[in-house]
Amino acid sequence: MLSLAAHSLCVRATGYQQSLHSIATVISGNKTSKIVRERLKKEVEKMASQFSGFRPGLVVLQVGDRDDSNLYISTKLKAAAEVGIEAKHIRLPNTTTQDEVLHSIMSVNENACVHGLIVQLPLDSANCIDTELVTNAVSSQKDVDGLSCINAGKLSRGDLNDCFIPCTPNACMELIRQTGVFVAGKHAVVIGRSKIVGAPMHDLLLWNHATVTTCHSKTPDLPEQMRQGPAVSEWLETFTTPPPVREQDTSHLFQEGWGQ
Repeated sequence: MLSLAAHSLCVRATGYQQSLHSIATVISGNKTSKIVRERLKKEVEKMASQFSGFRPGLVVLQVGDRDDSNLYISTKLKAAAEVGIEAKHIRLPNTTTQDEVLHSIMSVNENACVHGLIVQLPLDSANCIDTELVTNAVSSQKDVDGLSCINAGKLSRGDLNDCFIPCTPNACMELIRQTGVFVAGKHAVVIGRSKIVGAPMHDLLLWNHATVTTCHSKTPDLPEQMRQGPAVSEWLETFTTPPPVREQDTSHLFQEGWGQ
């Protein structure tokens, strides 16, 4: 996830207001990912030494067999194994009903050996399933994706030390920290308001003392909004959008999947 965020993240050396042509420095997501994984590995080892026989447990619950989901899950399982987390993949068939998914979640919620539960989205089922209902069924104490209303609510009110934070915005903040740049006092522009990236990115920046403008599909004159937040806006527009903004064409920013 850090590599994905870093692919788009860039630091502009010259102001957007002065010129549309600027020099970019690419931040290494692979390098940052390695640092984070080494830190997590040490933390897991420390817990194991303090509590004999303890090992963090993670479950990834999948409905269906989408190729993209399979790829994401394999990456998550590999990363978990590298830092010493015992991860398990539960795949339900695409004929699974909503009640069956909820039953599986309740079972994991009640399993004391599991400390984190990820429901892989989208839910690839032939049956109608309420995604909001499913994500909110995950125990807030095991909702490591930070998608339940409880964790989202805590994040929105600034309780950053008492909630799980969605991985992509969290990774973006980590990448910014690695640059040594402080967002406090800066004007940040976030493009996209999805529950997974755009909205939590706004909250993270706000509670790290940035002044934040969130743009979306109904925002008029997007390039002008970007000029209001030089430097920081140049980084943050890439967190929730495809490749860089063009002056005359911004429709590509709100294609399906990027948050409206």
